[in-house]
Amino acid sequence: QVQLAESGGGLVQAGESLRLSCTASGRSFSSYTMSWFRQTPREGRVFVAGINWNGGTTLYADSVKGRFTVSRDNAKNTVYLQMSSLKPEDTAVYFCAALLSVVIVRGTDDYDYWGQGTQVTVSS
Repeated sequence: QVQLAESGGGLVQAGESLRLSCTASGRSFSSYTMSWFRQTPREGRVFVAGINWNGGTTLYADSVKGRFTVSRDNAKNTVYLQMSSLKPEDTAVYFCAALLSVVIVRGTDDYDYWGQGTQVTVSS
């Protein structure tokens, strides 16, 4: 069993940066692929970024590529999402998710564990 808790959301202006954190409790954090998703009423929950168990492979949605960076610290059981050059369209509830797999997948149904989400609001 893995429990995930996101933090770091908030209200920022367009062009600013924000870093989200997701800390896991439970066993074998380093065995999990970790990903970030975001949810809006218009789009539902969509994949944002993912990182494999050792940080050697990352994957990004086209909409955030070059602006967001996902990283992890297995010693701290934490995955991060550094968000830069934020846009109003990045406004969403952001969730982290864990998948017991060596590959990164984009589908929400594939993930085993989810956090409660953190709100990110970007004003224009």
